Amino acid sequence: MENIRQAVERARASQTAAKPQASPTPAAPRARVESNGTVRNPPTPRIGEIELGIGHLLANRIFSYDGGDQRSRPFDMLRTQVLQAMQLNGWKVLGITSPTAACGKTMTAVNLAFSIARQHDQAVVLMDLDLQKPRVAACLGLKPADGGVLDILRGQTTLRSALTAARAGNQKIMVLPTRATRESSELMGSRGMRGLLQDVRRDYQSHIVILDLPPILSSDDVIALLPQIDCVMLVAAVGISKVSEVEECNRHLQSSHLIRLVVNKATDASSNYYY
Repeated sequence: MENIRQAVERARASQTAAKPQASPTPAAPRARVESNGTVRNPPTPRIGEIELGIGHLLANRIFSYDGGDQRSRPFDMLRTQVLQAMQLNGWKVLGITSPTAACGKTMTAVNLAFSIARQHDQAVVLMDLDLQKPRVAACLGLKPADGGVLDILRGQTTLRSALTAARAGNQKIMVLPTRATRESSELMGSRGMRGLLQDVRRDYQSHIVILDLPPILSSDDVIALLPQIDCVMLVAAVGISKVSEVEECNRHLQSSHLIRLVVNKATDASSNYYY
């Protein structure tokens, strides 16, 4: 009898050891109660979005995703002026270019895109059409483009599949990056490029479309694309852009709507002003 009792106890002990232990369930994020009594549930993860690295953005002087950053204020002022002009004229597609390289056009385009995205009733598509020297993906910290502009033009993917939803903080923009190519001149004036811009207008009617274009004086890429663009912003840089270069750009843009001339890299004498 004693042997049977010991055998039963050993069987029970082995069953207990073999029984899988339930892993503790992670505590769900708690809802936050505001001072006015409003209950705000924690944000749920968004599928298909890429969270941008804040450190990388700041290193590339991208800060307009944060309305509390004082450095975003000049872009907010620019945003207001640009949106007023675009809404008044029914424009949707804005091209941003510069006379030559190193004027800060990509930095301006990305900051303006995030500043516009902070408006509750606005959404943005940012397209990199500087096909010779694309910089948008690197500026945002995205991986080299696979399925970007070039693959759309070659019929290898669709616009919707190629777009990337990029988020910084609470702000999201749609990004269409590209790889570099030596065939930029032919592609900019091609039927495929016209079709791409028509698709963006049709499929993203509620969005402001910002095109990061090549420098005007570097090639004929911008001139080939001007008929497809509603309005243009020219970014010049103090110490880099010459008056003669700006005047030459103005001649190329005579038949286009020049919405703003932005002077970059200027010393801000009022940086300590309170308001």
